Amino acid sequence: MGSDEFILGEFSRTLDDRFRLSIPTQITDLLAPKEDDLILVKERPGCLSLWNGPQWQGKLDAGVNLVHAKIAAGKLENRIADVQLLGRLLSTRQRNVALAGKGRLLIPEGFREFLGVDAGGEVLIIGAAVCVEIWKPEAWLQNLEEKMPEFRSLLDQLSG
Repeated sequence: MGSDEFILGEFSRTLDDRFRLSIPTQITDLLAPKEDDLILVKERPGCLSLWNGPQWQGKLDAGVNLVHAKIAAGKLENRIADVQLLGRLLSTRQRNVALAGKGRLLIPEGFREFLGVDAGGEVLIIGAAVCVEIWKPEAWLQNLEEKMPEFRSLLDQLSG
């Protein structure tokens, strides 16, 4: 992460006719010092996340290297279908992106459909502590309704 501060906040934005949206600078300044050091990731239907590129890539590389080591050691011989599934998901899950002028992010094809918001539609930009999430409003509301009752318990667990 570009900063030790949590990335927090909730912002409503509209996708323009070319599927671009403006990311607030107070969020991008915390996420990555260079605007071209970002990775967009498919998280869950109706949600994309924007990560600091080196941070995301480091975590991903560590996980993939561990899988490679297990394959080399013969520990995944009976799980070829799982390895293939991982490969397919890795092939489509992320893309390096850069912010254009005024902090505009272009949502690439393939990611647009996953987000499920048409050009001209509303999105919510949510600070998720270590990354920025872009939500279809209906998906965000459903997620919030499911997760908000767990807030106090989660805070207690993480801070205790």
